[in-house]
Amino acid sequence: MKIAMVSEHASPLAVIGGVDAGGQNIHVAALASTLVRRGHDVTVFTRRDALDLPERVTTLDGYVVEHVPAGPPTEVPKDELLPHMKEFAAHLSRRWSAEPFDVAHAHFWMSGLAATEAAGLAKVPVVQTFHALGTVKRRHQGSKDTSPPDRIACEERLCADVDHVIATCSDEVEELAAMGLSREKVSVVPCGVDLSRFRPNHTSPALFAPPRLLAVGRLVERKGLSDVVEALVDLPGVELVVAGGPPAEALMADPEANRVTDQARANGTADRVRFIGCVDQQHMPDLYATADLVVAVPWYEPFGIVPVEAMACARPVVGSAVGGLLDTVVPGETGELVPPRDPARLAAVVRDLLGDRARRETYGRAGVERVRSRYGWDTVAGQTEDVYTAVARAASAHPAASHHAR
Repeated sequence: MKIAMVSEHASPLAVIGGVDAGGQNIHVAALASTLVRRGHDVTVFTRRDALDLPERVTTLDGYVVEHVPAGPPTEVPKDELLPHMKEFAAHLSRRWSAEPFDVAHAHFWMSGLAATEAAGLAKVPVVQTFHALGTVKRRHQGSKDTSPPDRIACEERLCADVDHVIATCSDEVEELAAMGLSREKVSVVPCGVDLSRFRPNHTSPALFAPPRLLAVGRLVERKGLSDVVEALVDLPGVELVVAGGPPAEALMADPEANRVTDQARANGTADRVRFIGCVDQQHMPDLYATADLVVAVPWYEPFGIVPVEAMACARPVVGSAVGGLLDTVVPGETGELVPPRDPARLAAVVRDLLGDRARRETYGRAGVERVRSRYGWDTVAGQTEDVYTAVARAASAHPAASHHAR
């Protein structure tokens, strides 16, 4: 198949640099790479955010990245990109009319707006992955939500306009249903993990070292790091290593790192909390191997790749019972789930698990099996491919039924 992926703010090429790459960048790069390996022709359309970027780049993995002129050729915060989506859509429309694609897959809501507008003229069916929903963000962040005010209305319109939605977890299906999306129009396909990189390491946490918790992720309040630091008060002798955020030398300037460090000083746990900054993907498996437990306790989480990476490395997980973690972490089998924002419950569950090495090892082995059977990129790409095939077939059988024409 000839596949157009649209990822307006998250270029798969950013994975190479690493520092600015987030989950969507990695997801798009890995999915595109795997689909090429499976015999497909993939072009990723992303916004030009620097003057020196070539119009087209053919990656070593075989997919093409096209830099779309839309807005200034410089970095722009994603929440300020909406005014440039008309220009993005116009470019896509010209390209897709000149070079037909079998299906377009939009990643994030603004990509969906551009793709559906372009597809109306170019007659390309559109599959949408939201990666995060405005309704959930508004519910949890309230006045701190920096999304454009009409984001939720746009996402509701997309539910009607696109041909199919790929949700990354079961919880998202319920959110989408509440927005009016028919359940026949949504499929659950999880995010994937690189099984050749994330696998058990023969080393394990030192027997006589202090028990170690590892938290991995961006340094933002909603990731729940404060709750882990609060739980440490009831976990004497347990240390916490935090990976994520800016490079180690820039951590002093990070507001969330400073806020959590101040909290640790105030509650007497500062000598047991260590921030190490961002860690390259290639070094993450070795870091996971040093942890007795991986803690991932966000207030909300669209999917959450950290628990899957941890399980692939045979680490037991204590996570919060939200979003994608409800699918990935199986309580009593690969880890435990706790209510979000509940440090007392978190401390009790961590203490219980740290006191039972055999159970941790059993959870670790079960986690590896679960990830290998469900979350490898070849499995994820195969499920995505099935959606593309069904959507393309339906579009060719009923060309007049396109949702995009306006």
